[in-house]
Amino acid sequence: MDKRVLLAGLFHETHTFLEGHTPLADFQFRRGKELLAAAGDGSPLAGVLEAADAYDWSLLPVVDVRATPGPTVEDAVFEQFWQEFLAVAGPALAQGIDGVFLVLHGGMVTHSCRDVEGELLDRIRGLPGGAGVPLCGVVDLHANFTERMARHSNGLIAYRENPHADARRAATDAAELLKRLMHTGERPLTAWVHPPLMWPPTGTGTADNPLATLEAAARNLEVDEPHFLAVNVFAGFAFADIPDTGASFTAVTLGDPDDAHAQLRHLSRWAFDHRQQGNRLEPPLEEVLPRLSQHKRGPVLLVEPSDNIGAGAPGDGTAVLRALIDNRIGPAAVAICDPQSVEQLADVAIGGRKTLAIGGKGHRLSGPPVRVEVELLSRSDGRFKLEDPQSHLASMSGARFEMGRSAVVRHEGMTVLLTSRRTPPFDLGQWRSQGIAPEKMFVICVKAAVAHRRAYEPIAAASYLVGTPGPCSSDLRTLPYQHVRRPIFPLDT
Repeated sequence: MDKRVLLAGLFHETHTFLEGHTPLADFQFRRGKELLAAAGDGSPLAGVLEAADAYDWSLLPVVDVRATPGPTVEDAVFEQFWQEFLAVAGPALAQGIDGVFLVLHGGMVTHSCRDVEGELLDRIRGLPGGAGVPLCGVVDLHANFTERMARHSNGLIAYRENPHADARRAATDAAELLKRLMHTGERPLTAWVHPPLMWPPTGTGTADNPLATLEAAARNLEVDEPHFLAVNVFAGFAFADIPDTGASFTAVTLGDPDDAHAQLRHLSRWAFDHRQQGNRLEPPLEEVLPRLSQHKRGPVLLVEPSDNIGAGAPGDGTAVLRALIDNRIGPAAVAICDPQSVEQLADVAIGGRKTLAIGGKGHRLSGPPVRVEVELLSRSDGRFKLEDPQSHLASMSGARFEMGRSAVVRHEGMTVLLTSRRTPPFDLGQWRSQGIAPEKMFVICVKAAVAHRRAYEPIAAASYLVGTPGPCSSDLRTLPYQHVRRPIFPLDT
C-alpha cells in the first residue's frame, strides 16, 4: 500500500548582524503541485521527489518557501508559511498521514523567533495527529541546530560536504530513513551535543580540518554503532546571533540516548581541542596583492569572505575592484550586485561609454563606490542554467538562477559583471552565460568563503583568501553578539 507523505520546505540562512530585513517579497513561494517542478534539478527537494517516485509514495506537497541568504526575516514570512502549511497539513494529519518530510536549512531567524525550525517542529507535533507521525528531513551543514529541533524530529540528516555537492543525496538518505520508519514503526530519538565554539565560514570546508576529521569520525560511528541511524556534524552559521549558534553534533539513535550523548561528546571534545583549526582568518588584501607577480598565468582567485554573498553579504564591496584598477592588474573579472548601475546603462548602446559609480551601496562596510568610465559590452535578463547540477548553488536554487537584469562592462583590463540580484558565485555558468570565459582571466574576485571551490578550483592556477572590510568578516570577535550562549570560542579565552 502506498504511504501518504506530507512534503514542505522552509529555507533561509539568516545573517542577523546585517542592517535591514528580508521581506516577504524576497521569498519564492511554491505551492501544491508547483513543488513537483523541482524534479531533476539537483536540489534537496529534487532528491526527495526522486525517492518518493522510487518508493511509490503518495505525496501531499504543501508549500516550499526560500530566499537567498540575507538579514533578519520579517515575521510575516514564517506566519505566511505556517498558515499555508496548516491549511493543508492540519486536516491531513487529523485524518491520518504516514510520514512528514521537511526540506529545511536550519539557520532561519525572524524578528520574533530565533529558532524558526524548532518552532515549526514544535507546532507540527502539537497538531492533532502530529505527535506520533514519523518526521524526517534534510538540513544544511551550516544549520544552527537546537535542542527543540532534536526533540521534535525523528531523523533530520545534514549535508556531509561543503561545498554542498551532496545536498540531493542527503535528501534521498533522509527519505530512505523515513521509508524505514513508516514500515517498521520504529521511532528513533535524536541526541544533541553543542560545544562552546563557533567557526567562521572559512573554517567549515569539509576537505580541510577540523571538518574533514569530524565527518570521517561521524561516518565511522554510523558503521560501528548498530543503533545509530545517522550521525550529523553541523558546522553552524556564526553570523546568526542566537543562543545555539555554532558547531553541534546529533545522532539519530534507536538505542540508549545516554550512550549516544557519550559518543557525541567525544566528537565535541575533539572539535574543541582542535578549535583553532577552524578559526581561519584571511590576511589583508594589501599583503596578498604583491604575490600576484609570482604567477605567470591565471586565473588567480582573490577570495573575499567579508563580502560572501552565500552568507548574506550585499555583494557590492569595492576593495578588490579598486585595488585591481589602481594597480592595473588584468585581465581581471569581478561580479558586483548593483541594480542602480544596471539601470543607468539602460539607454546606452552596446559599445557605448558611460561613467558609473560602481558598488559601495549595500552596506556601510562595502567601501565607497568606484567611479570609472566603462564600455558596455552586453546586457541580458541575467538568467542562466547551472553548469554543474551538483554545485553548491543547486542546493539553494536548483538547476537555474536569475541574476536579474544584468550588464557586462569593461574598464581597461577590468571586466565587471553587474547584476540586479545578489548571486552567490558557486557556478561558472554565471560568467559563461554572459559571454565571459573565466579561464582566460588572470585574476577573478570571488565573493565567497568555501562554497565556490567545486566550481573554481578546477580552473584556478592559485587561490588566496583576502581580508577586506565587509559584514562577513572571519574575525568573529568584531561582531556585536548579544544572544549567543557564553562563554564561547573565539569570543572568550
